[in-house]
Amino acid sequence: MSENPQLLPAVSAFLSSPKQLLIDGEWVEAKDGQTFATVNPATEETLVQVAQASAVDADRAVTAARNAFEAGPWSRMSPRDRSHLLWRIGDMIEERAEEFAQLESLDNGKSLASARGDVGVAAELFRYFAGWATKMEGTTIPMSVPGKEFHAYTRREAIGVVAGIVPWNFPLTMAAFKIVPSITAGNTIVLKPAEQTPLTALRLGELLLEAGVPAGVVNVLPGFGDAGAALVDHHGVDKVAFTGSTEVGKKIAAGASRNLKKVSLELGGKAPNIIFADADLDAAIAGAALAGYFNEGQCCVNGSRLYVQREVFDQVIEGVAAAAKAIRVGDAFDPATTMGPLVSQEQHEKVMGYVRGAVADGATIAAGSPDPAADRGYFFAPTLITDVTEQMAVQTDEIFGPVITAIPFDSEDEVVAAANNTVYGLAAGVWSRDLGTAHRVGGKLRAGTVWLNTWHADDVTLPRGGFKQSGWGRELGSFGLDDYTELKTVIAELR
Repeated sequence: MSENPQLLPAVSAFLSSPKQLLIDGEWVEAKDGQTFATVNPATEETLVQVAQASAVDADRAVTAARNAFEAGPWSRMSPRDRSHLLWRIGDMIEERAEEFAQLESLDNGKSLASARGDVGVAAELFRYFAGWATKMEGTTIPMSVPGKEFHAYTRREAIGVVAGIVPWNFPLTMAAFKIVPSITAGNTIVLKPAEQTPLTALRLGELLLEAGVPAGVVNVLPGFGDAGAALVDHHGVDKVAFTGSTEVGKKIAAGASRNLKKVSLELGGKAPNIIFADADLDAAIAGAALAGYFNEGQCCVNGSRLYVQREVFDQVIEGVAAAAKAIRVGDAFDPATTMGPLVSQEQHEKVMGYVRGAVADGATIAAGSPDPAADRGYFFAPTLITDVTEQMAVQTDEIFGPVITAIPFDSEDEVVAAANNTVYGLAAGVWSRDLGTAHRVGGKLRAGTVWLNTWHADDVTLPRGGFKQSGWGRELGSFGLDDYTELKTVIAELR
């Protein structure tokens, strides 16, 4: 890796030696000695070599997690102690925020400003769930049995060993999404970060040990799909928590069915963003650009399908195109950058393929280009496409890049039908000054999150998840522990 004078000494030190697996509180090599390179998508240079976990390593990690759950000090730690530990970790992440942000930007490509926001969310997740550790309550339930008296109540208990498999678009935040509710509930976890972006998960592993998380409670296995599949298949894993594509989610569900382990899935999306003619168009145009281009377009809840009422269609297209052209694409460490590169060469080629295919099918590019935005690095210009039909792949498939397709509509019924005409149901949005219209249409949209006159407004207190093929279960908020606990009923006869 070429020298970057902006790097913190701690980041340079972290990158100065190959990265290992975290198993049972120790940093170890992969059993077969395999490694892989993690690459800076802005420069295409190798950042560092990383140990590549195999099925054998997955078994080692699951065994460690099982021992920690059943026999280690973790099982004897009180909810209050877990709460204090979680809060301490949140503070430690905040103290090292710039270090985590630089690692995230190097490994993922996103701007430093975006990465700093992600780090803040991760810290807040630990603090928010710290409060839930002491509030996993049951209920008492009256029974009606003639001639006898019973005392019946419920308990929320930890499931056991969780396998957390996370994507590359928000590496640190997604790692926290799996680790935090797992350990809040008293579970142990084996985390497999995406092979494209393992660095912040590994740095988080170091921090967790420093904070006092007992050995085996959190294990980190960088690697490829074979390591993830081994975790899914492992009979020592009680639950799989996955965020990623619908295609992989289906494979995980099928694999987990072999021993009926619990599964929660946050999967793909192709969110419709509907702008009515009576909307505040300045706000809607800015919101549409944010909805489609946020995080280099690599976000499952991005509003990539734009529907605009016909009488204002040209005005909105002109505005979104201007917003797209104003976005500064560049290296994360350039203060002027507002959009970094796509995460990998594979993703870059995928996005280019969709845009070129749309043009070949007769679509028009209103902003952007089907070609690379730079000679080096996986940069891609924010793109807006018109003259799109509902049958085009660019309209039906999750592209996961900075690409918005735009289609005009005339009536409410027409646009609701078009918006819901997808296998996905993760997010949707409506823009209208008429709150009746906004709430009515929002209520008809089949999506786990619906934004009205905004987009990407979020908080760790809110549940997230999808309808249809966008997933199973919900994460975060007061619902965030449900999929990480078992509900036990206890019945005692009173004599």
